[in-house]
Amino acid sequence: MSEVEELYEYEVLRNIAEPTMFVVRTQEPVIVMGSMQERTLLREDVRYEVRRRRGGGGMVLLQPDDLWIDWWIPAGDERWREDVHQSSQQAGLWWQSALANAGYITQLHDGGIEGEVDARVLCFAGKGPGEIFFEDRKLVGVTQWRVREGIFLSTVLHQGDSDYLARSLRESPQDLTQAIQHHSANSIGLTDGEGIVQHLREISGPWRYRQLLLTS
Repeated sequence: MSEVEELYEYEVLRNIAEPTMFVVRTQEPVIVMGSMQERTLLREDVRYEVRRRRGGGGMVLLQPDDLWIDWWIPAGDERWREDVHQSSQQAGLWWQSALANAGYITQLHDGGIEGEVDARVLCFAGKGPGEIFFEDRKLVGVTQWRVREGIFLSTVLHQGDSDYLARSLRESPQDLTQAIQHHSANSIGLTDGEGIVQHLREISGPWRYRQLLLTS
């Protein structure tokens, strides 16, 4: 597998003893690949940095105004779940509560992974456990990384669309353009991102709370 810099310092992360909620901003747009994806899926001339996360699923384009929320749940914490789907659904329920508090009635996907296999090269072109949908379009993506020390749940609600990411693929699967038409903060008129973060913090806590800035 080609070398791509990892998104987090994961070996540091897995040694954190306290349950921690991360609110992350990226200084510049960054394409984040799933753990099993190859850099060769992307065109050589993509204009953004490319990184890799640990955890399954397809790639995402993270941009400065996205609501990017991650949780580290150490093994033994009451929010730790043995079942993979239950872990993702727990994060989805937190998001669903926060969005309801902001006036949005959403649907939580409580089934398994769905969607055309080729299209799932992009996270927001498929369905996964715990992910949140609004009017039948994905609004919040969820992925996780599990190790003996705990579970790392990673979630994002995009500020805008993912059209550039779809155009960045070396080969575009059939019907990908339609599949990637997800909802975003812009499309649903969500303006109070700080309110969402605060509700997520309250409904899911208590946590050690950290704000991070991803730089190039």
